[in-house]
Amino acid sequence: MIPLHDDNPTTRFPYVTIGLIAACTLVFLWQQSLPPGAAQQVVYSYGMIPAVLFGEARLSADLAAVPAMVSVLTSMFMHGGWMHLIGNMLYLWIFGNNIEDATGHGRFIAFYLLCGVAAAMSQALQDPASAVPMIGASGAIGGVLGAYALLFPRARVLVLVPLGFFITTIRIPALLVLGFWFVLQFVQSAMAPAGAGGVAYWAHIGGFLAGLVLIVPLKGKGFALFGASRTKARRAVTRIPRSGRRGSGPWG
Repeated sequence: MIPLHDDNPTTRFPYVTIGLIAACTLVFLWQQSLPPGAAQQVVYSYGMIPAVLFGEARLSADLAAVPAMVSVLTSMFMHGGWMHLIGNMLYLWIFGNNIEDATGHGRFIAFYLLCGVAAAMSQALQDPASAVPMIGASGAIGGVLGAYALLFPRARVLVLVPLGFFITTIRIPALLVLGFWFVLQFVQSAMAPAGAGGVAYWAHIGGFLAGLVLIVPLKGKGFALFGASRTKARRAVTRIPRSGRRGSGPWG
C-alpha cells in the first residue's frame, strides 16, 4: 500500500514539515552533484556508523568531518537514492503536517529530532560492531507515523494498491495503514541477511515506538489520544440537532 493523501485537515501552516522536506531534498541534490567517489565519502563522513559511534572503530582523518555523536543528526538528512528520498518525503508530507499541528512548530522540531536519535540508537544497538553507515530520514519519520497512529487512528487515508496488472485506490483507516507498515518492518527485518547492508528496519521500529511515547507529553491540550480525524471532529461539533435550532440564540 502506498499512501497518497489523508482526510485530516490542519489549523497551522506546516512550516517545519516543509522545511524538513526542503532540507533533505537540498542535501540529496548536493550528494548527487558530487563525483561517485566523493559521494561515497560523504556517506561515511556524515552517516551514522555504529562501530564509530561506540568507539569500536575510527574514521580516517580525511573522512572524520563531524564527531560521531553529531553524525546521528547529520545522517537524518541524507539519502541513498531518488526512491529512498521520494518515499520518505511522501510519508513526511502526508503525516507530518498533522503532527506539527498537534505539537506546534517548536515542539515538532524537538519531537522529530528525538525520534531520529531514538531510531539511530535502535539500529546501532542492534549491531554495535557494524561498519555500515546508516543514512535517511525514515527513522524520524517512523516516529511521525507512530504519533499519527496514536492521535488519529480513524483518519481515512487514500492508498494506492497494486493488484497484479491492475492498480486501484481505496480509503482505509490510518491505523490499518500504519499498523501494516509497522508489522512489515518486523517481517522484513527477520528476512534480511544478518550483518548485511540495506534497509535499517530497526531504525524504523525504534523511531515508531519513540513517536508513540514522545507524542503524549508533546501534543497540545486540544488533541486527544485515539481521536478521530479533524474532519470528523469538526462535523461532530458543527452538527446541531434540528429540534435544538428552534428558539435558540439571544432572539429565540
